[in-house]
Amino acid sequence: MNLLILGLGYSARAFALEARGLFPSIVVTARSPEKVARLRGEGWSALPFDGESASPELEAAISGASHVLVSAPPGERGDPALRVLRAALAASPALKRVMYLSTIGVYGDHDGQWVDEESPLRPVSLRARQRLAAEEAWQAFARQKACDLGIFRLSGIYGPGRSAIDNLRAGTARRIIKPGQMFNRIHVADIAGALVAASHHEGPLGTFNLTDHEPAPPQDVVEFAALLLGLPVPPDIPFEAAELSEMGRSFYGENKCVANGLIRSTLRYRFRCPTYREGLRACL
Repeated sequence: MNLLILGLGYSARAFALEARGLFPSIVVTARSPEKVARLRGEGWSALPFDGESASPELEAAISGASHVLVSAPPGERGDPALRVLRAALAASPALKRVMYLSTIGVYGDHDGQWVDEESPLRPVSLRARQRLAAEEAWQAFARQKACDLGIFRLSGIYGPGRSAIDNLRAGTARRIIKPGQMFNRIHVADIAGALVAASHHEGPLGTFNLTDHEPAPPQDVVEFAALLLGLPVPPDIPFEAAELSEMGRSFYGENKCVANGLIRSTLRYRFRCPTYREGLRACL
């Protein structure tokens, strides 16, 4: 089994580190020559992929990859991997499984109700609509190629260096209060662990919500992090008075509780950080 990772970002890197014992060969890509050089300096077999063209070296890596993880986001012209690499992926004699990182944003707003993988998809933001279009494009590709496809819909990603603990230490944490607002989260270690489980799963994959067990109001997470650090709990800020970016405000426009039972039953994956409490303690 050989692994190709298209876009070595925060989550994909965590998976790659754990997958080293599973795959004898791992090739990763990055957009900029500077990041490629940095990754090579860290010992990765790294190749450039800017979403516009493919080098002969990247096409060779595709032809030898049994597993491909796609973490590069789509844009206005669709999924860059499918737009540029479709022919090479379709011709690959080795390709058996594609794993695509999507978002729970494809569900849109459900007024705080529970959703699972069978719930209606009604994305609101442009980013979520692009993700849903990319999901559908990968499903069409997998049918044509007759390879297995796993779609992983991620909730809010946090982990070392990217958590409420880091925000509190930096003095940027805020407790924005919007009554009834719920968010799901996923610790980066569980993204890595679930993808490792999916990599060697013997049956077909499918579509999974990759999210923790307990949706919670965002202010509760900040308060718990402050208690862990022994710092004062930041004051309440009513949502109406909060100065948020357009993207930040869009997150509060979607309210849902996302269930993760399918990934636990199908992959038999046991979460390392089932709630934000375990996750923040792990970050600390």
